[in-house]
Amino acid sequence: MMQAAMVKSLAETPYTIETGFVSLKKHGEELCGDNVVVSRRDDSVIMVLSDGLGSGVKANILATLTSKIAGTMLEMGASLDEVVETVGQSLPICKVRGLAYSTFTILQVFYDGRVYMAEFDNPAVFYLHQGRITDIPRTERYIVDKKVKEACFQADVGDFLVAISDGVVHAGIGAVLNLGWQWPNVARFLEKTVAHERNATNVAQRLADICQHLYAGQPGDDATIATIHIRRPRHLTLAVGPPRYRRDDGQMAELLAAAPGKKVVCGGTTGNIIAREWRVPLTVDLRYCSPKIPPLGRMPGADLVTEGIITISGALENLRLLFQGKGMSEVLTGEDGASRLARLLWESDKVHFLVGGAINPAHQNPDLPSGLALKEQAISELTHCLEKAGKEVQVTSF
Repeated sequence: MMQAAMVKSLAETPYTIETGFVSLKKHGEELCGDNVVVSRRDDSVIMVLSDGLGSGVKANILATLTSKIAGTMLEMGASLDEVVETVGQSLPICKVRGLAYSTFTILQVFYDGRVYMAEFDNPAVFYLHQGRITDIPRTERYIVDKKVKEACFQADVGDFLVAISDGVVHAGIGAVLNLGWQWPNVARFLEKTVAHERNATNVAQRLADICQHLYAGQPGDDATIATIHIRRPRHLTLAVGPPRYRRDDGQMAELLAAAPGKKVVCGGTTGNIIAREWRVPLTVDLRYCSPKIPPLGRMPGADLVTEGIITISGALENLRLLFQGKGMSEVLTGEDGASRLARLLWESDKVHFLVGGAINPAHQNPDLPSGLALKEQAISELTHCLEKAGKEVQVTSF
């Protein structure tokens, strides 16, 4: 199970809060006994990781109740005391052990970089500042007979927070590693990982892959990694289709040139227009051939140049697969135009489409595949898909 979300920052702050998590269920179980909930408020993002007693369906119920109650209450402004008391009164009693038990880790990151953290019986959160594990001073107090560790501190752009369930530190116990992976070893691996990996979900996936390996492909316990990355917003501007009127060619090209972040050009005619207005050469790149997706182009000043509707439809299909639960390693690792476009869109926080309104006669051909959407429909569906992922999308028509 994998999920990622890009949470747009408030206009007056430089922060974007990116979250992602990956879970491995215990071998032989239908459901994972861990659960993660991400809630969003106007001022912050709240992530709750819970580990239910035991494994399987019962543990999943305990963990899901805990994370959803905590996430919802904190989103509504409740205090930690109220959350813990409500969780304790709401969890069903395990008939075998006679307990209503579920651990939790709560991370609330505000858009100005402030962090509130609460831990109950889960392994300690990893805080990586400037790529190094940094100690978090914690205080302890009892809430309804539960010893909870709390911390408040100021994080910075580029920092990572990583919460885990105990199945991560137990990975390999009694087999590959006598005492399991252990917290200090996980910490060292995280330092190496964030040195070259800057995506929250990818960091979580790297840890999950190592856990799977240490468990020899058969996890002996549920294992979950939940990651938060505080970073600068990533912008992407995409020009697709020639403007309805030739007099607007220059305006589209100027907007694309002045846009921050990554720049993408989709469509042969659009590419020729931008190249003409920018006075740069446009060439075909045949290095990455695909039987389904047309070849790429190359143009100084553009990060990606592709064919139009076929490539856009392919990118849209890739993003849909992500929402259906396919892993990023299965969907976004290709070098064809559709895979590269989907990867850029997924990694961006703010996407600006510059859409030309000229009608392409080829798109009216009834012999085209039925799944090949028209340009406007494809952009509309892309917008919906990206907004569902928490991204800010703007469309400008010409």
